[in-house]
Amino acid sequence: MANDIRVCDKCKHMKMKTTLPKLQKMAPDAEIKVGCKSYCGPCSRFAFIFINGRYVTAPTEDEVIEKVQKYVKK
Repeated sequence: MANDIRVCDKCKHMKMKTTLPKLQKMAPDAEIKVGCKSYCGPCSRFAFIFINGRYVTAPTEDEVIEKVQKYVKK
């Protein structure tokens, strides 16, 4: 079952150049969509990733990627 991962390319706390390779390595079967998620309030304060129906937030890119791992479908 493929993972649905969505990230915002406007997020001030994440860099797509480093985030996307990390997500692809973590979930190679994932469909990763990049674009605005209309989550601007939290997005301005935290790094976030939308994965399989859940918004996961953390202070930094590395921390949010670590938190997201438990929601990846194997």
